[in-house]
Amino acid sequence: MVDVLPLVEARLTTALGAADARAAVTFLGTDRVEVLRFTEGDVVRYATLGMSAHPMTDPTALVADPVKGPRAELVLSVRAGVADTDKVLRPLAVLAASPQVEGLVVAPGSSLDVGEPLWPGAPFTSVLVGEGGGLVEDLELDAPLEPVRFLPLLPMTPNEAAWKRVHGAQALQERWLTHGTDLRDPVRRSVPLE
Repeated sequence: MVDVLPLVEARLTTALGAADARAAVTFLGTDRVEVLRFTEGDVVRYATLGMSAHPMTDPTALVADPVKGPRAELVLSVRAGVADTDKVLRPLAVLAASPQVEGLVVAPGSSLDVGEPLWPGAPFTSVLVGEGGGLVEDLELDAPLEPVRFLPLLPMTPNEAAWKRVHGAQALQERWLTHGTDLRDPVRRSVPLE
């Protein structure tokens, strides 16, 4: 078996520059998940490292396939210096461990909820998983392994999360676009939902 994590870290470094901080979290019964921080100008990005070590498997499958299945890492981008966003490390690690812990398959359009503010004073407790391939290109692996996708996380207020459950991810993203919502603003208000 190939250790994909050094390749993943190299792809992150190529796309985002050198990480200026990293933290590791281990949950009982799971592999270690690291969160790397990259700062560029007034934007800070947090990327998980460890979620892609194993493929995500369908929770209804009787046996988890150790080779086949989607692989992903999560990337969160926020404006620097506006809030204490470095406290997002543990919630991000929780989200990255969810495929191992809960048997989730994290895919674009999914909602992930941590049940508490993403950082102190944050108006967000959940995120919308965006489409990969933009900020960090997918990392192709040798067959039969599927590529590692780097999925952006878009913080949602509780009202936005409830609205998304009814109307869907695309409708929420269109509403954000229509209203010029700055999704990197760590203290932004909910988009108008009427």
